[in-house]
Amino acid sequence: MATEQQKRNIVIIGGGIIGSTTAYFLSRHENFNRERDSITLLEATQIAGGASGKAGGLLALWAYPSCIVPLSYRLHQELAAKHGGAERWGYRGVGCGQVDMYGVLAKTGSKAKQGKVEGEADHVSLQKRTEKAKSLLRAAGVPRDLDWVAAEGMQSYEEMGTPLTTAQVHPYLFTTSMAQLAEEQGVKIVYGSATEILRENNTVKGVTYTAKDSNDSNTLHADTVILTAGPWTKAVYPAAPIEALRAHSVTITPSRPVSAYCLFTSITLPTPNSKRTQTVTPEIYARPNNEIYACGDGDQLVTLPSSTAAVQVDNARCQDIIDQVSAVSEELRDGVVTARQACYLPNVRGGKGPLIGLTSVKGLLMGAGHTCWGIQNAPATGKCLEELVWEGKVKSAEVASLDPRRFGV
Repeated sequence: MATEQQKRNIVIIGGGIIGSTTAYFLSRHENFNRERDSITLLEATQIAGGASGKAGGLLALWAYPSCIVPLSYRLHQELAAKHGGAERWGYRGVGCGQVDMYGVLAKTGSKAKQGKVEGEADHVSLQKRTEKAKSLLRAAGVPRDLDWVAAEGMQSYEEMGTPLTTAQVHPYLFTTSMAQLAEEQGVKIVYGSATEILRENNTVKGVTYTAKDSNDSNTLHADTVILTAGPWTKAVYPAAPIEALRAHSVTITPSRPVSAYCLFTSITLPTPNSKRTQTVTPEIYARPNNEIYACGDGDQLVTLPSSTAAVQVDNARCQDIIDQVSAVSEELRDGVVTARQACYLPNVRGGKGPLIGLTSVKGLLMGAGHTCWGIQNAPATGKCLEELVWEGKVKSAEVASLDPRRFGV
């Protein structure tokens, strides 16, 4: 697709995790000459302003699609080793499991619910670390160091991963680090909203955008454009079969440090003003900075706004998540809520994705539709796009099933 002598002008649209890692890998390829070539990362609002800054950050060898997961998991390990990821973006191995529980902790007076420290009058400790509590957890198959879930509510635990097969990063720190490392290698970050991909004879010629601060219309001339705009991909390129799903999450500082586990839950709770019960399935991720991340189900009640800066947060949905996790963990019930947030996840219409590779337009490539596995699969996506741009074909993984042209793009 290129020779070393050719000058390349590359524009990446979207400064989330996919765009940032793509910029990172492109700028480290041996064919990139920062004195001759240009790589521009065009971001509408801020790096990691959307889902890339508000995701859970789970990495797993059992994620999907299987054609890129092993490569991406290995690249995460290599990136962390090379750039001090453990300290810089919280990379570490974690245990992971599915827990089935009954909600047993009273919510009255919850510090987590109120988001502030309150009195202890309404807090009754279940003393999970008593011998009786420990025996209940052991009987349910719960690992010995997972002691921050309520023993009395535990029904079963099924291991999904160990620190050898499951890891995590802090998404915001990882994304901003990738962007910074790319910038250090010569990538230019420009803030503005892409308005049109310029084409001539079905060949990319550039990108027009509205500057973030001045609202002036500008043009970036390019021979290669890479679409990594997540749920906003379709707004820039209408042929892209990308849909948006809103997701809410919260972060909580627990009442004490907790062990490194990411939990998929099925929690049975009483229904208010009814004798019936309901089952909820929040995900709970312990992070190394004494923070717990918890997220709930997605929704499509509010259409995708114009940018990440305009995303609406439904506080009631956030409170539901807080109440749900508070019902199964004393450490969360008595913790302090530090963020209530929402973002939009990019899905490929029909459920098959992500889309990684060339499109029917010469010089236009795509890396979009990663659903909830964007953080996990970003390094492999960036690596594959780097190889396509600089070497003309993907060598590190078999990604024919993810070719955008299979979807008419």
